[in-house]
Amino acid sequence: MRNISSVLGKLAKTMSVGMMLLFAVTMSHAQDVKEGQTLFKSKCTTCHSVTKKVVGPALAGMSERHDEEWLLKWIKNSQAVIASGDPTANALFEEYNKLVMTSFTDLSDDQIKSIIAYVKDEEAKAAAGPADGGADATAAKSDDANTFMIVGLIAIVALAIVVIVVLNRVIRTLEKVIANNQAAIEAAQARNEAVEEARFAKFAKAFLKNKKLVGFVVLMLVAFLAVLGWNTLWNVGVHQGYEPVQPIKFSHQIHAGVNQIECQYCHGGAFKSKNASIPSANVCMNCHNTVTASDHYDGELSPEIAKIYKALDYNPDTRQYGNNPKPIQWVRIHNLPDFAYFNHSQHVVVAGVECQTCHGPVETMEEIYQYSPLTMKWCVDCHRNTEVNSDNAYYDQLIEAHEKLKKGEKMTAAMIGGLECGKCHY
Repeated sequence: MRNISSVLGKLAKTMSVGMMLLFAVTMSHAQDVKEGQTLFKSKCTTCHSVTKKVVGPALAGMSERHDEEWLLKWIKNSQAVIASGDPTANALFEEYNKLVMTSFTDLSDDQIKSIIAYVKDEEAKAAAGPADGGADATAAKSDDANTFMIVGLIAIVALAIVVIVVLNRVIRTLEKVIANNQAAIEAAQARNEAVEEARFAKFAKAFLKNKKLVGFVVLMLVAFLAVLGWNTLWNVGVHQGYEPVQPIKFSHQIHAGVNQIECQYCHGGAFKSKNASIPSANVCMNCHNTVTASDHYDGELSPEIAKIYKALDYNPDTRQYGNNPKPIQWVRIHNLPDFAYFNHSQHVVVAGVECQTCHGPVETMEEIYQYSPLTMKWCVDCHRNTEVNSDNAYYDQLIEAHEKLKKGEKMTAAMIGGLECGKCHY
């Protein structure tokens, strides 16, 4: 008996150790998958998806296509593997138009293995599908729900029939009461109408007899119409708050606010010309040839970025441009009258005016709109209150010209900017 007890004790200890080891392995695997998910989202989602081709290939099945040692070398430094003459690496490089994959030398072997474990886990989830037991349970629940719905519908229909019958009886009773008292009702209505007409006639006569009151009311009416007409005329052509729907939902909040991109990166004309200029789609592609926002759309290309690709006839799979580009039909928001001359470079470069002074806090605008009224009064008030920034080359030339005039030297209009095209040609 003692031998049997000792054997059973040893067997129990062995089983407990085995269970602990199995639990430890399971927890370790779960931890590797979780770490791999975090690393995948921070390092890989810009170019890769597990099940779909994005900028690079879909990663599902990569462990079957390549051994682990090769994957570790490739992820850490793909260019070194290509340079070594590896045929698999060079074939991938050629297949994806010689697009250079980012080197992740900062990742350890264990971290890369965690990413591979996460990819395998996602691949298994995609291939597993719903279990039979789950389907049976779902079917049973569906049958119970259908039975409950049928009983409920029958109860509702029965209740509706009862309500209709009761309402019909009430309506018939009311119709009988109205028919029996029709004459009295009509007489009462006639009396009420006569009383109201008599009251209105009495009020009208009293009002018309009071000449001062009539004059005051007429004066107030004329004043109200005058103010209304003045405000209407004053705001003709003023479009403050105008926010049209654009063909592409470009967010200034994301670009100028979150990513802190300078206004002049897209609107370069503000520094050197009259117009701030609308950026060409090629400026957008400086970033969006790789930035596809696929992590916000389940690995798919952002629909707004897809509109840029369509306008440029660009194929993100082959990374090639077609021969049928079309301009993006942006809707103009800020539109001064033809007789008004405004020079962006004069204000931005010479005066040092910030873009937000006229256009408002664009870095917080999801969709851009006209922030300022852009009226003549608004411009004049700004010119009256804004101090001149004399610390620039523009005013240095004016001071130099003034000194020459004081000395009696020859001065022509050309020497003070008289040959600039904008002086005559808007």
